[in-house]
Amino acid sequence: MRLQGRSKTRGVDKLGLRQRSESLLLGGTALLIGLTTGAGIWLFKWLIDLFHRIAFDGLGHSLSPWGPWTMALVPLLGGLMVGLISHLFIGQERHHGVAGIIEAVALAGGRLRFWRIPAKAVAAALSIGSGASVGPEDPSVQIGANLGSMFGQWLHLSDERVRTLVAAGAAGGIASAFNAPIAGVFFALEIILGEIGGNAFGIVVLTSVIAAVLTQAVSGTQPAFRVPAYAFNSAWELPLYLGLGGLAGPVAALYVKALYVAQDLFQGWRGPRWLKPAAAGAAVGAVGIFLPQVLGVGYETIEQVLNGELPGVALLLALLAAKLVLTPVSIGGGFVGGVFAPSLFLGAMLGGAYGQLANELLPALHIAPPAFAMVGMAAVLAGAVHAPLTAILLLFEMTHDYRIILPLMFSVVISLLISQQLRHDSVYTLSLARKGIRIERGRDVDVMESVRVGEVMLRETFMLPADFPVQQLAGQFLQTGRHGFAVADSEGRLLGIVSVEDYRRAMSGELGPIDSLTVGDIATRDLITVYPDDTLATALRRMAPRDLSRLPVVARDNPRQLLGVIRRSDAVRAYDVALSHRAAMRHRTHQARLGAFLTDKLDVEEVTVEPGASCEGKCVREVAWPGECVLTTLRRGRQVLIPHGDTVLKAGDVLTVVAEGEACEAVRQICRAGPQSGGQDQA
Repeated sequence: MRLQGRSKTRGVDKLGLRQRSESLLLGGTALLIGLTTGAGIWLFKWLIDLFHRIAFDGLGHSLSPWGPWTMALVPLLGGLMVGLISHLFIGQERHHGVAGIIEAVALAGGRLRFWRIPAKAVAAALSIGSGASVGPEDPSVQIGANLGSMFGQWLHLSDERVRTLVAAGAAGGIASAFNAPIAGVFFALEIILGEIGGNAFGIVVLTSVIAAVLTQAVSGTQPAFRVPAYAFNSAWELPLYLGLGGLAGPVAALYVKALYVAQDLFQGWRGPRWLKPAAAGAAVGAVGIFLPQVLGVGYETIEQVLNGELPGVALLLALLAAKLVLTPVSIGGGFVGGVFAPSLFLGAMLGGAYGQLANELLPALHIAPPAFAMVGMAAVLAGAVHAPLTAILLLFEMTHDYRIILPLMFSVVISLLISQQLRHDSVYTLSLARKGIRIERGRDVDVMESVRVGEVMLRETFMLPADFPVQQLAGQFLQTGRHGFAVADSEGRLLGIVSVEDYRRAMSGELGPIDSLTVGDIATRDLITVYPDDTLATALRRMAPRDLSRLPVVARDNPRQLLGVIRRSDAVRAYDVALSHRAAMRHRTHQARLGAFLTDKLDVEEVTVEPGASCEGKCVREVAWPGECVLTTLRRGRQVLIPHGDTVLKAGDVLTVVAEGEACEAVRQICRAGPQSGGQDQA
């Protein structure tokens, strides 16, 4: 018995020693990540300043005697250089910026292709320095996150530990970029990991603090913006801040929409990929001739607005509109940079113009327009990234002003709620959602959460008019076999729902003589509805309290426009769709993990076999694939297969291809329908 006790004690001691060793290892690694992140971002900022001086003080000054139009040449030439760097050293990426980090943390154990970060940092510094309308924070986050992933992979840590170090590096990136360590912590927890708390908290805080300390030691402790003291004068200003939040939400949603519209437009352009940033640079430069404030990050303009040097409502709104267009053009065209700083710019211009108008209309309140500019920055940022705590704390740390925190929180929440109603996904998660990846709390979601109502609803808009006689309603039920109908008002808009239960209540005489009643009189008007982009789980949760068998599906921008009906019976069909989604998610997880281990010259691409393609109906070995590619997996419905030589390709098959150089485009030609499809039968 004594020997057994000693053995157990030794086992406990070993376990405790191992845990302490792991904690020391993680703590030391977090310290190292903080130091290297702070140093890397200091170097990154130095490169931005260097390229800016070369581009504008050097090249721009030399070209100025030719006329003001030469201003457009600087972003154009910068875009050309960025395009060449991306083409030669970076390659095609699955997601832009932070979205790729979120995917890696959720699906690939935090494993990133860290060897690309020097080229990406140079491309980002060149983008910002040459005047592209992008920000420095996404590259800063990528520097920190890739350093965290690098150290985690070098030390052969578990997936959970690597995820933690990636989040810690991202926190250090924000802390160094904005001199805001608290906001860095919440950025990592809200956006990268998707949850606040847990074992990662201490490591994230340590890295963020160390990165901020190094930055302050090198660059000083001053906040990002020097602003005068503001005050919240009276409670009568709160309705005005409510209005500002109500405007910031739609602006943020429009900003997110514009980013992906621009990306789709540039992706649809069949020109050389390395030439697209030059085209975007030409557009930015052309506008910059008339509005030079939109070039680059725009921090100087923001600081002018925050210090009360307001150039007028018309100019502020013009800058807002220009930035709202040029940032999507810059990102979509291929410039490397972030969306944080442009959203701050949008908020400052919106808030400055709003505050100036409010001051002119309500002079008795003695409104300080710069205060509205500062609140607008946080409101638009929160609406764009869907991270309210990060937005609030970032603005607090960037300005060191606590007195306006109450209206700041108020506007941020209003903006966030409106933005989420208009655009379900944030600027980061929309990129993932468009590829079928739904992330919640830093992990891929449950199968029923991955199915949208629009995928399984009954798409029919038949409605009974409100003046339809109740006496004829029984015939409609018998003829169609339905248990309910949507009811339309005189203008064809959704008025309510009439069910068999409503009909029975009318027949009982509770509502008056049956021959005088119409379906509009007996219909249920207090409707519970869902939107097409809601999850099926959301629809089922809304059905449960009233034991409803169906819900009307309405347009998000018009709750009186009926798009269809979702029924409980659709859940059975939805489960089959959910299983297909799960297979697709496993396929994308494989892609993300595979991509983390490839060299710079290799890329992972997803290619769909289109109906009528030259490879359709053929065995894999019968297709003349390019020599520089490997087929790794094949997704067919719910199945994820390893393709062999005798695997017959079918329309709709989704291939994961590892390819080098132009081989990816050759594979797309083989899998594309029509006479342009490549690929010859092997002799």
